[in-house]
Amino acid sequence: MKKRFEILENSSQYLFLASGLKDGEGFWIVGVKNCDENILEDKNLLDCHRKELIGNESAKEILFAINLNINNLLNELINKNYLIKKPSMGVSFDIPLDLLESIFDFWLDIYKNRETWETCIGLLKVRKRISLSNLIESNSLKGDSKKWAIKIETLHNYIPNSLKVEEQNDPMWK
Repeated sequence: MKKRFEILENSSQYLFLASGLKDGEGFWIVGVKNCDENILEDKNLLDCHRKELIGNESAKEILFAINLNINNLLNELINKNYLIKKPSMGVSFDIPLDLLESIFDFWLDIYKNRETWETCIGLLKVRKRISLSNLIESNSLKGDSKKWAIKIETLHNYIPNSLKVEEQNDPMWK
């Protein structure tokens, strides 16, 4: 039984970025499937924009980074009161495909160098709490850390065309 578990653990997975449609609602999705046909046969998926065959553990780690990057971006936009639709699954079409492809490609590529990966994933986790801009500008980061922080910050600098939600105060009298 242990041998079978090891084979499953080391098996290859498809990490993918696709567009989809469910109940008339469009979305982007980044996910992992164990078979190319599973992506193509999914009734909710329309088009596959990125697809990479990689090891199971690698796919999970890269998927974590991509999703954290996207969640950081969405949370920041929501905190700045931008109108971002929340589809029932996946990521809103309000986020452009080219940005999602850049995020996908960056984390896939950076994974090839373990030391760089560790630096970047650490910076991404910091970015969840605070913008890296202040650390970059104050010269708190040096060398490669600064270089990667600039790149990661760039992946978070999207401003949508949608208008900000302006909160309206209730009138003092009726």
